[in-house]
Amino acid sequence: MFGSVRARATLGATLVVAVALVAAGGAVLLSLRSNLIGEAGTQAERSARAVASELAAGTPYDKLSGLDGDDGPVQVLDEHGRLVAASEDLEKISGTDSGQVKPQPAVKATGDDDDDAEDAGEALEPGEISGESVFSNGSATIDGDAEDYRFAAVEVETQGRGHLKVYAGSALAAEHGAVRTALTVMLIGFPLLLGVVAAVTWLVTRRALRPVEGIRREMAAITHSEDLARRVPEPDTHDEIARLASTTNETLAALETSVERQRRFVADASHELRSPIASLRTQLEVAAAHPELLDLDGAVEDTVRLQRLAADLLLLARLDAGERPGDAKVDLAGLAREQAEGRTGVTVDAEPVEVAGSRGQLGRVLANLLDNAQRHARSAVTVTVRREGDRAVVGVADDGDGVPEDDRERIFERFVRLDAARSRDDGGAGLGLAIARDVAVRHGGTLTAGRGPAGGALFELRLPLV
Repeated sequence: MFGSVRARATLGATLVVAVALVAAGGAVLLSLRSNLIGEAGTQAERSARAVASELAAGTPYDKLSGLDGDDGPVQVLDEHGRLVAASEDLEKISGTDSGQVKPQPAVKATGDDDDDAEDAGEALEPGEISGESVFSNGSATIDGDAEDYRFAAVEVETQGRGHLKVYAGSALAAEHGAVRTALTVMLIGFPLLLGVVAAVTWLVTRRALRPVEGIRREMAAITHSEDLARRVPEPDTHDEIARLASTTNETLAALETSVERQRRFVADASHELRSPIASLRTQLEVAAAHPELLDLDGAVEDTVRLQRLAADLLLLARLDAGERPGDAKVDLAGLAREQAEGRTGVTVDAEPVEVAGSRGQLGRVLANLLDNAQRHARSAVTVTVRREGDRAVVGVADDGDGVPEDDRERIFERFVRLDAARSRDDGGAGLGLAIARDVAVRHGGTLTAGRGPAGGALFELRLPLV
């Protein structure tokens, strides 16, 4: 059930909202209960102070106005904890210092009692009411009705009756009712709200993921049909899904280009291999019929061409497979002199420069560039090696006709040769420059074609310094 993104998103959003609602609901209930209990305590304190004021004024116990029970239970205790006055019809009480409900005869206060009162609580002057109140929770039964109360205790010093403590209670029924009502509303409303959140999240997620389903279906169709020219639909939005679709189409385009390039490569390689193989077969068939007509030099030349072409194709395959070059230090100046040695008309002007990479592959790059330059030069080829910032620059220039500006990128494609009228025996297979650029890129560098100082072609290899 929860295997889809939509279901997991809906479940996650619902759980988060549920946790938030429970936390918020708990906080609201606690705050509501605290406020209502505080209000009940304030009401109980007012009642207790009203009775204490009457006691301080000398009002007899049976004349106290707060003992009718209309505003809640009231108890008056003397300094010995005896009940000396209580609300009418009080049947039971808890939460105060005395559980008595019937007043007992008062004991006349003495000096010792005053000392006891001073030891027990705040020292007050006759007629003075304590400024502090003590609160507690309890219950009481008045005329058969049992309820929970918030009690407030206030002390008062009287003339002739000593130190008294007045307890007055305020009913907590309103607090309990409000909390129950709020809880009921939450128990009913929260599930409904969670249902709405789940439904909205499901619908919004479904709408948001609809393009993803379209992308998936199109990708499945492309996989089934093997038609890389197809593309997935791109939504008009500018969100992550639109970027995903765009990236997917870019990947498909790159894959299509790669597959097409591979097909052309295979076709061109087959075409290039066919000529020397056919020539070699013809020579062998002639030699088999007429041994005296065997062109041994031609057979060896065709075999060498096959060997070179096979080596080029193998190197390209290794480069396409992502083979990483080594990290050995290579002296480009020494490598340039080594590759130029024995070549007619090639001069080298090099300063010591070291790069990291494969000496064999970099030597192959220089050899291919020199072969290409000698093939097109009239008389001279110049090789330069220098530093340029954080790069080593190797330049190979000739004094030939140069490369047209429109073709300076195309010549690095595989099996591309600009001099189409030239024979294949003299021109090669058109892989040398492609191999050179691929090796340069694998070494973190670049290979570009331009115009040389003598008007011919200039190939510049740029590699990062060690």
